[in-house]
Amino acid sequence: MFQNLSDRLSQSLSKITGKARLNHDNIQGTLREVRKALLEADVALPVVKAFVNQVRKRALGQEVSRALNPGQQFLKIVESELTSVMGEANETLNLAAKPPAVVLMAGLQGAGKTTSVAKLAKFLQEKEKKKVMVVSADIYRPAAIKQLETLATEVGAEFFPSSADQKPVDIANGAIAQAKKSFVDVVIVDTAGRLHIDDALMDEIKGLHAAITPVETLFVIDAMIGQDAVNTAKAFDEALPLTGVVLTKADGDARGGAALSVRHITGKPIKFLGVGEKVEALEPFYPERLASRILGMGDVMSLIEQAESKLDKDKADKLVQKVKKGKSFDLEDLRDQLQQMQNMGGMSSVLEKLPGMGNIAQMAEQANVGSQFKQMDAIINSMTPAERRNPDILNGSRKRRITVGSGTDIQDLNRLLKQHKQMAKMMKKMKGGGMAKMMRGMSGMLGGAGGGLPPMR
Repeated sequence: MFQNLSDRLSQSLSKITGKARLNHDNIQGTLREVRKALLEADVALPVVKAFVNQVRKRALGQEVSRALNPGQQFLKIVESELTSVMGEANETLNLAAKPPAVVLMAGLQGAGKTTSVAKLAKFLQEKEKKKVMVVSADIYRPAAIKQLETLATEVGAEFFPSSADQKPVDIANGAIAQAKKSFVDVVIVDTAGRLHIDDALMDEIKGLHAAITPVETLFVIDAMIGQDAVNTAKAFDEALPLTGVVLTKADGDARGGAALSVRHITGKPIKFLGVGEKVEALEPFYPERLASRILGMGDVMSLIEQAESKLDKDKADKLVQKVKKGKSFDLEDLRDQLQQMQNMGGMSSVLEKLPGMGNIAQMAEQANVGSQFKQMDAIINSMTPAERRNPDILNGSRKRRITVGSGTDIQDLNRLLKQHKQMAKMMKKMKGGGMAKMMRGMSGMLGGAGGGLPPMR
């Protein structure tokens, strides 16, 4: 979502980071570029003004003039102010209430409220070890009730049935009463959305809020609505005592303005980011990590957390032991590594979280590396266990069978075998502690003079 903004800011700041001395002119010139980049990213004008003024004030003060490396210090100020605009630190849900704690979800139609309810239920069950019940008070869209029931089954949350002939307040109160009997920790209430803000919606949701007094009232907003996010957020904030924001569709190609504007305008923290359509695609929002990523400085903490939750530790340990003992790296090992990479969102997702790797992440995306990984996985799955363990036995007829089974060509298979040999060589180097050599080998596979992964046909 922040790719364009990240590119523009990196270009603007690169002109100043190497400077031995900062003066009024080069600070003003850089801030002009930063301002332009933020406006193009659909950040609200009041937010841009406040941000630029604050950076200018700090940059022209003593903070930079005393620094050993003024250019680097200026970048640090921009990162710090960017973090401040988005909310300083991650703010978790406040569920410290007599069970069941009620969470009310509000927002416009199409923002992804119902999916976010299921994602949040899964998150609370897995990360907070809570027993969760979900209920839909959307009496205008029976399909929304059915959708929530399906999603609740998928994430393993309890579902309280409701129907279009009931009143939203009665539905919510019924769910809370049932939750008390079933010893449920958290009840998440999905509400009706509209295509635009109207008085009837606001009166209904105000009444619902007053009746159930939720501990958290979350405003679900689509990251792709840009500048309009500000007006919508303002209207909901005036009608309801919001406690936080869930920003959905952050994996899309929106310009990122909503994320940078909504906190400043409403004063309410962004608590979660929706980063995909799957039920596990919900992340706690860390302003400092996102600011670091926007400025091309990586996000190693998120990468470590992602690795801890999504990597198969047994498979990783098995491979480490194998490498240590000097055993050969076979195609089954390669397939495991490809699957682990896909679980973490693909190579470009991993690379963009590493400091200074933003350009390589872009190269990986442009080379369509994700599709190539899927193709390689299909080829390996079309082999017999014996062929995976010992690719040297592959003759012409075996290769034909494998390519027909995976819907690929002989060239694709030969390319995979060549890449496997390269990786096997790298693994041998790792045995001798040659990690630097291995990293050089990986950069050669990713791209560079005459090498790299060719584009998919």
